[in-house]
Amino acid sequence: MTQRVDLATVMDRLAVDDLITGYAAAVDDADWTAYRALFSPDGRADYRGSGGVEGPATEVADWLAETLTLFPVRQHLIVNRRVLFRGPAGYPENGDTAEIRADYVNPMRFTSGEDFVCGGRYAFGAVRNADGWRLTSVVVDERWRRHG
Repeated sequence: MTQRVDLATVMDRLAVDDLITGYAAAVDDADWTAYRALFSPDGRADYRGSGGVEGPATEVADWLAETLTLFPVRQHLIVNRRVLFRGPAGYPENGDTAEIRADYVNPMRFTSGEDFVCGGRYAFGAVRNADGWRLTSVVVDERWRRHG
């Protein structure tokens, strides 16, 4: 690998990391405009693994906006991010698509004051387009939850 390719890979990793962090912040801050802007035009979100819905990200944002009013306090912690870039044969580290796997812990508080915590794994798909890196998919696989 050349230094130029190494630098491009590092820059892509930083951009993808910022994309995932932006996702967590948008959900936690109820910034549904920012949430929608994180996705490619055909982006989809699948929350069925945590009891939610699946569909175009723009529509799922409406469902999140309504559902998450139950939790006025929430904080995503997305950790252990693993990124795999896909590209032309022979240049996998230099591609325009990425698969990201990341674990999460999500403490929240109901409007009643009761605590709710869940954890699991996200599978994100991303693509580089004219606007930079954007999510093509988000799939939630909730693995545990604690209430009360």
